[in-house]
Amino acid sequence: MNSDNRDKLTTGGPDGSGDPLDASRLGAELGERATLVQFSSAFCQPCRATRRTLAEVAGMVDGVAHVEIDAEAHLPLVRALGITRTPTVLILDAGGRVVRRASGQPRTVDVVAALGRAM
Repeated sequence: MNSDNRDKLTTGGPDGSGDPLDASRLGAELGERATLVQFSSAFCQPCRATRRTLAEVAGMVDGVAHVEIDAEAHLPLVRALGITRTPTVLILDAGGRVVRRASGQPRTVDVVAALGRAM
């Protein structure tokens, strides 16, 4: 990612509770190898482009799932994870642990690189 108001994909910490994220908390199944979790909001223009990027990457890499979460409809989870803006992307490993996170619209190359480090 570059410096035009985007954060780099950085190593994430625990999700607030220390517990890995799972299907019950996300409302969707995790990927076999990794999961791209996107927090979005209804009128977020960069969220649309992020959705396309993450769906493209998930389609290219076997065992990777893309899960989009409406931040406004899931405020307890948003607060527990320290999500402060949309889009925010969390990259989870196979066990549901947050291994990378970024705010703002990611570039495909950065998502692929972060996935490579996470798997």
